[in-house]
Amino acid sequence: MEDVRGAPLHVALIEPEIPPNTGNVARLCAATGCALHLVGPLGFRIDDRELKRAGLDYWHSIDIVHHESLADFLNATEAMQRWFLSAHAEQSYASAPFASGDVLVFGKETQGLPKDLLARFPGRTLRIPMRPDSVRSINLSTAAGIVTYAALDRIGFPGLT
Repeated sequence: MEDVRGAPLHVALIEPEIPPNTGNVARLCAATGCALHLVGPLGFRIDDRELKRAGLDYWHSIDIVHHESLADFLNATEAMQRWFLSAHAEQSYASAPFASGDVLVFGKETQGLPKDLLARFPGRTLRIPMRPDSVRSINLSTAAGIVTYAALDRIGFPGLT
């Protein structure tokens, strides 16, 4: 974890299931300098062809931290400000007071974040506004891009031109 303390933000994927989504988020992290946290169990192997294809040839530009479980991740990031993204949250990401070093936490594609986790951090849950009764959620990599760039904007796009 010490290797990524200087990252402007941390993007965490909890039990991601679809390799191209993870690859797209990895590419986002390569472009922005954000650290990528992959929390197991993963729904694919890290050397998956689809994962590598989605991340293209940027894997060397990404600081990745692997956590064996959600409990390990929560323990490792306990001292950091974490934001939990969920379609069921009340507060919009647009009103969050993001700060440098924050952790943006996204759940698995089919289930999102565990309800008990969201209940433990009620003031730290955020949603992306959507039309009612349109879709269950926004694609994981799209959601990560929306919120990551909003948070980067809030902290002044450090290191980006």
